[in-house]
Amino acid sequence: QVQLVESGGGLVQPGGSLRLSCAASGLTSEYYVIGWFRQVAGKEREGVSCISRSDGSTYYADSVKGRFAISRDNAKNTVYLQMNSLKPEDTAVYYCGLLTGRYYALETCPPWYEYDDWGQGTQVTVSS
Repeated sequence: QVQLVESGGGLVQPGGSLRLSCAASGLTSEYYVIGWFRQVAGKEREGVSCISRSDGSTYYADSVKGRFAISRDNAKNTVYLQMNSLKPEDTAVYYCGLLTGRYYALETCPPWYEYDDWGQGTQVTVSS
């Protein structure tokens, strides 16, 4: 059974940085996409960034482009989201999701409802 565990959230001042981690276990395939999403109460889950295990291609939402960076450590089955220049509007619960399949040259992130497995989420709060 696939299990995803997020960590790294917390409280940070505007302009600060955080690094989120998504550790995957129980994987049954080496072909998948890991996506980072965020959700504010009462709103739909929003795609932030994603990375293909197959070719390492990445995608970023316009709202985070230039500030966030997604990376992977295949040996550890872990994906990271480095978040810099954080803004109050980045405040949300951040989730990582796994979508099994061969995805190459990502031009967008698959929508949240297509993902097979989810982590429990980690709270990110940007406030002074």
